[in-house]
Order: sequence, then structure tokens, then C-alpha cells
Amino acid sequence: MINLDQLPQRSEKNISVRVKSAAERAVRRGHPWVFEDSIVKQSHLGNGGDLAVIYDRADNNFLAVGLYDPLSPIRIKVLQTLQPIRINQGFFADKLRAAQAKRQPLISTETTGFRLVYGESDGFPALIIDRYGNTLVLKLYTTAWIPHLKPLIQALEETVIFDDLVLRLSRALQSDRLNVARLFGLRDGQQLIGDNPSGQVEFVENGLLFQADVIKGHKTGFFFDQRDNRSKARELTKGRRVLDVFAYSGGFTVYALAGGARSVTAIDVSEPALETLKFNVETNGFDTDQVDVMAADAFEGMRQLIASKRKFNMVIVDPPAFANSRASMRNAVLAYRRLVEMALRLLANDGILVMASCSSRINADMFYQLVTRSASVAGYELEVLEKTSHALDHPIAFAEAEYLKAVFAKLTS
Repeated sequence: MINLDQLPQRSEKNISVRVKSAAERAVRRGHPWVFEDSIVKQSHLGNGGDLAVIYDRADNNFLAVGLYDPLSPIRIKVLQTLQPIRINQGFFADKLRAAQAKRQPLISTETTGFRLVYGESDGFPALIIDRYGNTLVLKLYTTAWIPHLKPLIQALEETVIFDDLVLRLSRALQSDRLNVARLFGLRDGQQLIGDNPSGQVEFVENGLLFQADVIKGHKTGFFFDQRDNRSKARELTKGRRVLDVFAYSGGFTVYALAGGARSVTAIDVSEPALETLKFNVETNGFDTDQVDVMAADAFEGMRQLIASKRKFNMVIVDPPAFANSRASMRNAVLAYRRLVEMALRLLANDGILVMASCSSRINADMFYQLVTRSASVAGYELEVLEKTSHALDHPIAFAEAEYLKAVFAKLTS
């Protein structure tokens, strides 16, 4: 356990900031980011987590306050606009209550696993909190939150009922460049409250039981953003032979079986993830003989199935983010094209393709066009059944918060 009192504290002296007119307009409209090159005047240099107060250009009135982040091009991560307010435990508690209220509809769907806080969209820039039953997982994407961890955790204890709290760190925070472990004594997978050294937790989603590893698992252990798409897929799987590509721990696989799928073939490169998939299948009472798992790179696994002349009535492709930067865009587009073409070669006529993308740099229109054009170039015709986006617990408060898109389409020829 870490002593939160030993973490650095933010300076009592706020940083006064003026920004360019375009940035000022964006902040007034509620955009939560102020980039380094938008700052035209700054009272003094600050440390990560100090509060930066933005004043308007016209009459020097309060415009916004945010976390100062000298290590990021997004220099100020806005917490509050237009109305001055103290940033303290009470402020965080109010934001957490509002976030919980937004997710109240999930309670009635037999769901105990969901995203409690979705970053900027819930007023917590560069921070997420996922709920797995009585375990909370707090993931940081910036060191600017470290001076505020104590009041934030106190706010969680005030507003949310839970037993365990696990800290996860983004890849950047785990890097040697930032060295969060050495500087602050924080490490990825650290237990901040409670005692569950295994990291294995169980939770319910739409009445189905899942296990996740919140200490070592990808992201925070599970992909809650696909909940609605899993439900839609379940409605279409009855009697179908399903291929689940990038299956991870079996979210789509379990839903397919719950929908009455005849069989599921699940491909993932991670053997530990596939072991969890098998557990999730068994714990929901499904016949493991219906599931064929392939521990393989997704592209190689699909090539093997094509060579074996296998056909499926539904192919679900849910890859990781291929485009994390502008430089990776071209390769990402090529990867999506290859996946679409291979998926369609494995799809029986009148079969259903479910193709998803979590690459924020590829917007929805670009992605949908990419899927249909890739199919056409490969000699296939698709009838688009539905286009989807985020689940309820991933609200989209500004354009950059939208990253997930999926298309359900029928192969007609």
C-alpha cells in the first residue's frame, strides 16, 4: 500500500494563463484541451498537477481552470469552465455523483461491470475508472493527477461503495522517460485499497458472468465499450457458426453462445486471455465442445482458416487500435482492408460481418467507407444493417471522445 500523504502536493500558487482567441472560443464551448502552442502568456512555470487558471482576453474574467501538464502537448486539461470553483475533494465527489447518475440505467440490466468515469466526458481529463463488481480500477494517463490522488480517492470513498481499488498506468506513464515508479512510488497494477493480490475479479454484464484480470489484463481487464455491440451480436447468432477474431477473454464468444450460436471459433494471440475465455464459457454453463480456440496472430489464424476452406455464418472482427498516430494511418488502413477481405472470404453467403474499430484517428465515416469499399474491391457486396458507436458508459462530450465505431453488414453476393 502507498502512503498518499507522501505524494507531491500541488502548489498553492495557481498559474495564470492567457490563450489565443481560437483556444478561448473552444474552451467556452466546453472543449477540455488547451494545447501548448495556444498559450500566449503564462504567469510562471509550474509542476505537473498545479492548477492553471485561464482568463479571457477581453476583460480578464475567469474562463476556466485545469490541470497543468508540462510533459504533454495538451498543456492544460480543463476541469471547470465559466464558474470559478475550488478543486478539492468536494469538487471530485460532485463529479463522481453525476457520473454514477448517468450510469443508473445499467443497474436494471443485471450489469455490475462498467466504466464509471470516462475521462473528459465525465469531468476527469486523462483518467478513467472502471467498476468490476466491488472492485474499482483507476487508470491514469498523465502525471498531473498524482498530486490530486488523495482527495480523489477520498471522494471515491465518500460517494462509491467498493472494497478494492487498483491503480493502472498508461504505457507512457510506465515508460523510462517518465519513470513514475521511481519518482512517485506508483506502479501499474498496484493495490491502493483492499487486498486481492491475484487481480482476478468477477462481474456481471447483461446477466452473463465474466472474469477479468484487473492487474495484468489489457487496458483495465475487459472492454466495456463493446457492451451494446455484444448485445446486438447476440440477437443475430441463433443457429450460426461464428468466428470471433481478436477474441481476447471471450466477450463476443459468450454472447454468441447465449444467443444460440451453433459453434464459435475464437482467435487470439494471448494464451492467458484464451484461458479466461474458456473459464467465461464454462462459468455461464455453455458446452466447451461448441468452442474452438486458436492461439494465433489474428491474420495468421484467418489465413489458416481460409486455407482450410472454412466458412462461417457470422464473422466478428474487433481489432486493437491500429492508428495511434498520424504516421501509422496508412498501415492502419491497409490492415483494416486485409481484415475485411479475409473476413469476407470466410463468410458464407447471407452471413453477417461485424467489423469494429477503436482507432480514434479513423473517424466513423472514414471507417464505414473503408469497410464497404474494401468489400467492393475484393468482389463482395455488403448490405449495411446497422452502424453503432459507444455504449452508455462512454458518453461523448466532445469530438475527440468518440473513438469506437462498428458496422453490422450482411454479405449479399
